[in-house]
Order: sequence, then structure tokens, then C-alpha cells
Amino acid sequence: MKKRPVILDGDPGHDDAIAWVFAQADPQLDIKAVVSVAGNQTIVKTTRNAHRICTLLGIEAPVARGASRPITADPVTAGNWHGESGLDGPPMPEPDRPLCPLPGVELMAKVLRESPEPVMIIATGPLTNVATLLTTYPSLKSKIARISIMGGGVTHGNWKPAAEFNIFEDPEAAWIVFHAGLPLTMCGLDVTEKALITPDDFPRILSVGNQTARIVEGWLQFFYRFPMQLGYSGAPVHDPCAVLIQTHPEIFRTREMYVDIELEGEYTRGATVADFRGYSDMKPNVTVVMDIDREKYIDLLVEALAFYDGREVPVNE
Repeated sequence: MKKRPVILDGDPGHDDAIAWVFAQADPQLDIKAVVSVAGNQTIVKTTRNAHRICTLLGIEAPVARGASRPITADPVTAGNWHGESGLDGPPMPEPDRPLCPLPGVELMAKVLRESPEPVMIIATGPLTNVATLLTTYPSLKSKIARISIMGGGVTHGNWKPAAEFNIFEDPEAAWIVFHAGLPLTMCGLDVTEKALITPDDFPRILSVGNQTARIVEGWLQFFYRFPMQLGYSGAPVHDPCAVLIQTHPEIFRTREMYVDIELEGEYTRGATVADFRGYSDMKPNVTVVMDIDREKYIDLLVEALAFYDGREVPVNE
């Protein structure tokens, strides 16, 4: 099987981390770079988390520090979901190599230039890095095969009533990406809030028995605390959808839609506004993921975790 080159761009974050568990374990993907962005926590914390996750999983691609703040907006963080570190929970390894000296967007551009084939970008945080790449290096757009994002929601928000966190964090960046004319897949809250991992699933995850499975189960134990207070029946582990829609599309249902980004609304800034019924004369610009087979999602997680059998790295207790 020929592997597809990918860049992972995120703000880890428990669900980013689990998305990268899937990406590293999948034989279809060849991770060429990992880039952090501020979002779930500050850039210092998300970069450290990205570096440590790569050490845990054996991702050997260069890791670079990305944008420290949105293009124009004031930064916000989601410590209420992810904790003080952005990845609270079980002990983690220290990074096993230095960070890439290139800024994140420069590393992304380098990967695109050097790749003999177009590269997919899987973005699971605010879209600041991706938008900056598109505006700084427009000549490289042809080297991007697709952008697969976790963000938005065509029916509701989670950070504001109409806006999901990743898009609300940097709506200007999202507008640039959604208007870039590139193949774009959006895994918004419409599907990701159905990607629940419930406490009933935790023993099955733990039973895989390797270090990665134990750490993932620990992440889920922590990550479930806040949504439990909100009445969720499980942890909505959003970000893996942006990976799995590319590798296992059969477990999802999608719709082609025109989607735009609200930049000015007092109550709706950051909303992803979708034309459900084709009233607009605008052609669809996004593949919107709407539903998931949750049971198969859990099966794929267990299968991915088994990939890490025999891998054990020292952690800080």
C-alpha cells in the first residue's frame, strides 16, 4: 500500500493526542511533520505536548512550534477541558530529540516543496498555521492534496452558542482556509459529539495492555470529567474524526455543502454557516461530515492501540 504524506497540525489537547495515535498507527499515512498551534493551551504548552506525544508514539517526523496567537483575535484557552498543562492526566515521556529549528509554517512549506506528490494537512486546532501557510506561500497551494479539519458545526457551537472552539479561536484564519479553493473536509460538532467514548469503553481500551493504551485510558479518564458535568454520556473525542474520515470513510456519512465563516456577528462570530438547502448560488466548498458509526470507531481505536504492542518509553512518574 502506497502511503499518503501528511502534516499533523494541532493544539494538543487530549483529543489531538488520540488523533495522532490513529495517524501513527495507520499504514495508509506517512507523517512528514508535526506542527503545534496555540489553542487548547498556550503555544509553549501545546508545543511541549506535541513533542512528548511524538516521543510516546514513535513519530519520527520533525516537530516545530507554530503560531502563538490568532491572526487578529485575542487568544483564549480551554484549560477547563484539558487542564493546566493542556494534557493533564497520566505521566508522559520527555522529548527524545530537539525541536525543529524552523518555525512551524516554514516547516510546512519545506515539506510541501520537497514532496514529490501533494500532501494532506490534518488540522485539529485553530487554523492559524494553515491560513498563514496559504497566504505566505500561495504558490504551494497546488502541493496540498486536501485539508481535513476538526472544527465548526453546521447546527450548533460549543464555545459560544453558534461557534465551535477551534473556529471561534481564529475565525479570520478559518475564513482564509474555507475560501482557498482547496479540497476541504470539515469534521464539526455535528459528527464529533457523536464520537463518544464512554466509561463502558474504558476497560476494553485498558485491556489492550500496552503502555500507549494505559496512557490513552488515563487521558480519557481525565478528559471525561468536564463533559460529565455537562451531562454528556461519554467523552466527545473530536479530533480523531479528522484522521479517520481520510482512512476509514466507510464509518461516516457526509454531505457536500457551501459553508462560510461569520466574522462580525455579536453573537455568532466564529460560526460556520452552512447552506443546507442550496438556497445560495454558491457551489459547495466543503465535505461536511455528519454522522459516525460509534461502535466501529471504538473498534478502530482498539485496533490502533494494538499497533503499539512492544513499545515502551520512560515516563516521568
